[in-house]
Amino acid sequence: MKLGIQVVLWIASIFFAYKIYDSISGPITFNQTKIKRYSKVINVMKDIRTAQIAHKDVKGVYANNFDSLIKFIDEGIFTLLEKRDSSYLEYDRTYRIDMLREVIVTDTLGFVAVKDSLFQTSDRYKKMSNIPIEGLQDSVFKITSSIINKNGYKVPVFEVKVSKNTLLFDQDQDLVKQENETVSVDGVNGPEIILGSLTNVSTNGNWPTIFDAKQE
Repeated sequence: MKLGIQVVLWIASIFFAYKIYDSISGPITFNQTKIKRYSKVINVMKDIRTAQIAHKDVKGVYANNFDSLIKFIDEGIFTLLEKRDSSYLEYDRTYRIDMLREVIVTDTLGFVAVKDSLFQTSDRYKKMSNIPIEGLQDSVFKITSSIINKNGYKVPVFEVKVSKNTLLFDQDQDLVKQENETVSVDGVNGPEIILGSLTNVSTNGNWPTIFDAKQE
């Protein structure tokens, strides 16, 4: 009887020790996984932002889908321009004197392929629609573009996003729920990682600056 009680106590001790360890190590492991996955996603979003800004510079609007954006990178051309101030004297018939005229002269210096300018020899842009997380390779970012009215001006905007539920699909759901409710200066607030905005003129992401310093 005494031996049986000792065995039960040992089993109970091991069980509670494991639970205590798990309650401490679980959030630590979750946080490490979260940061690693967020970093990969944000690095791809930075490439998307670079491509979208180039698309707007050349075409005047942002791409509304990844097929168009990738095709633009493959085929697009930047025109290299040089702008310089110039001035000259011109006789003014009204005032009957020579008056200084200031103009901006634009010269075309040449052309360069968008792909060579933005990504050099890398072809990683071809997969930038895919979420770069193991187990999610067939999942894609949601991309949208639009034209909004700001102070009487029509302004192009775009947004790219992915939910934290998607990125943390195999993690403890209680911890994922807590992460979705994050409100912090050093965290990604809200239930999604978002680049750009469809309501404001912005090409920023909703992640803290610590992720801008991370390199793969």
